[in-house]
Amino acid sequence: MSTKPKVVIVGGGFGGLWAAKALANEAVDVTLIDRKNHHVFQPLLYQVATAVLSPGEIATPIRRILHYARNIEVILGEVTGFDAANKKVRLEDGAEISFDYLIVAAGARHAYFGHDEWEVSAPGLKTIEDAVEIRRRVLLAFELAEREAYLKGSHEPLNFVVVGGGPTGVELAGAIAGIARQALAKDFKAIDTKKARVVLFEGSDRVLGTFAKELSDSAKTQLEDLGVEVKLNSFVTDIAPGKVKVGEEWIECDVVLWATGVAASPIGKQLGAETDKAGRVLVEPDLSVPGHKNIFVIGDMASLKQENGEPVPGVSPAAMQMGAATASNILADTKAKNRKNFRYVDKGTMATIGRSKAIVDIQGFHFKGFIAWMMWLFLHVFFLIGFRNRIIVMLEWFWAYLTRERSARLITGDAEELRNALAFLEPAESEPIKETPSEKAKAKVSVK
Repeated sequence: MSTKPKVVIVGGGFGGLWAAKALANEAVDVTLIDRKNHHVFQPLLYQVATAVLSPGEIATPIRRILHYARNIEVILGEVTGFDAANKKVRLEDGAEISFDYLIVAAGARHAYFGHDEWEVSAPGLKTIEDAVEIRRRVLLAFELAEREAYLKGSHEPLNFVVVGGGPTGVELAGAIAGIARQALAKDFKAIDTKKARVVLFEGSDRVLGTFAKELSDSAKTQLEDLGVEVKLNSFVTDIAPGKVKVGEEWIECDVVLWATGVAASPIGKQLGAETDKAGRVLVEPDLSVPGHKNIFVIGDMASLKQENGEPVPGVSPAAMQMGAATASNILADTKAKNRKNFRYVDKGTMATIGRSKAIVDIQGFHFKGFIAWMMWLFLHVFFLIGFRNRIIVMLEWFWAYLTRERSARLITGDAEELRNALAFLEPAESEPIKETPSEKAKAKVSVK
């Protein structure tokens, strides 16, 4: 039986994976637990949601990534709790895994500010499944509109709503506008996809509020150049099938997408530590849990302030750095060396808006438009895991740039789901018609 310290990592996202890579082939035994068998490159999820890339091009099996590490075992399972006193991790099926050190990096999900019922009508974007569902809804909206226009003679222009002006919201809004005005423009005969409205609602006075105002204003202008209607100081107060309420006004729409609000995985509360309003665990400077020097919380689940008083941002570079720093501190313990407090190194932030449109902030140097977009492309290909994925993504982007084509325009789901969607266009003869066909189509496209 091995006498090496046993490290258990919960979560195979950026934080957990980078911790595992830093511990690979070191004098510790590592078990990585994740409820999915793959690592997802989340910054490119929106490209799956908008039919540029396929899921397999931004996801890689965790086992494959870590196959070279002789000391790492990958376990498929869902963690439901912890026994800190007895150093055990509990799985959903009742199994327990012991540890000497524990790294919790289970990530975050979108938050609906106490209105979880909105998720049915307005999906967020955090997983491959979310991306495929959003793609299904967006493409199905066009297909249902085309069908109705062909059979009935006309169809009102489609209306897409994105709630939230952060990076995800901006990326989604710009990409959907690109789909409507470019990628699909020549494929539909009965409807004019260029007339589709894309409306972005943001509660604050500018989009991408974490960027410098100059870049934020540029992002808004670039969105509007793509045809996106940007509504600032606009709070969505309610969501129902086929419509959203902004202030006191209800606005009809075909698809609603949620891109605001983040809540840490609820598993963090099982540690018994103090959490903030978003469910993030308040950690010590070395990322350990107060009172438990052998338990660490990293990534989107950790709440830690930097030396300047600002919180460490919930972005992938921060999670990677946390993972590597935690692994370093664990190895320092095994060698009887002092731990180091975590220090986040901000290497810059960027956001893409659409074809040849992006903004970049690197140490106070600002870039916009095509140059920023090329920088964004290069960096994301560089960090994408797997040589094959990098080549495929580069080819897909090159092809999309030359032809404006989207190669992953698939509507997934079984035949019964599609029949149910089409049923909203043709009410049963035995029932009186209470809504117009277009209203029924809109309601269905907004709800899975």
